[in-house]
Amino acid sequence: MKYENFLQSPKWEKMNELVGHQVISEKIAKDGYVLMIIKSAKRGRYMEIPGGPVINWKSDNEIAEVKELIVKTAKKHRCVFIRLRPPLLNNTGNLAILKKMGGRKSPMHLAAEHTVILDLTKTEEELLAGMRRQTRYEVRRSGKLGIKVESGNSEELFKEFHKVQKNTAARQHFVPPDLKTLLAEREAFGKDAKIYVAKTPEDEPIAYGLILIDGDEADYYEAASTDLNRKLPGAYALQWQVIKDLKKQKIKRYNLWGIAPPNQPHHRYAGVTTFKTGFGGEIVTFVPAHDIIINKLKYAPDFIIETIRKKRRHL
Repeated sequence: MKYENFLQSPKWEKMNELVGHQVISEKIAKDGYVLMIIKSAKRGRYMEIPGGPVINWKSDNEIAEVKELIVKTAKKHRCVFIRLRPPLLNNTGNLAILKKMGGRKSPMHLAAEHTVILDLTKTEEELLAGMRRQTRYEVRRSGKLGIKVESGNSEELFKEFHKVQKNTAARQHFVPPDLKTLLAEREAFGKDAKIYVAKTPEDEPIAYGLILIDGDEADYYEAASTDLNRKLPGAYALQWQVIKDLKKQKIKRYNLWGIAPPNQPHHRYAGVTTFKTGFGGEIVTFVPAHDIIINKLKYAPDFIIETIRKKRRHL
């Protein structure tokens, strides 16, 4: 299975430009490419390469070429460090490649390092059979309760989603994206950015999901819910409708985005992990984010502060 997704796409490039980041994209060898995002923080600039670079990681020449390019670009833009998380599975061979490139494990994650990916080339019957029994029960129960799922990508719907997600974030203690970012995603992805809403028969919202599509993959990128989701299987109805719609569009895989790492019951994503893994699919663990240090003196405070922040946020 391929693991490239929207994080290195022209759509993501446009979204970052719309929110004010400087973005540089370059081709590598024949088919490779890298999208570099320059971000500013109080402690200095840094370069972010989420889900990339996308190259032939078995080619020493391409690895050397991309390293030379990203380091040169980072120095040109006076970045303190480069943070990258390639689309590589977490194993000793791939970790050795990143170490050889001069990378060290980052104190923070970058772009869903642990996730679940569903194979949408399977039939609906196969997908249902692959679900956890309780998940399959909740999907069917949602139909018996008359829960309906609607979708759209109007600006009004994105604003509604933002408002509900702010309330969700207050309950569940996470930092949601701001409205500017959500609207930038809507503009950059166009019809490939869609909000799904599960509702009661009386039109009361239960659960929301932002789905982003690029190429063969769709991603369950953001979520929100109302208090009704605690007692009604709205989120289950939503996911099943998304799966059916994606299959009609011939999308090959569905990435449910972030879950908790193994054996971390107190991780912030522990609750959603049970929900997401219930739909079956392949549990995928990518290499952790790595930093290539450009300025050692300025990097040290960043490393300490982010290490503390990670512990406080249970990430």
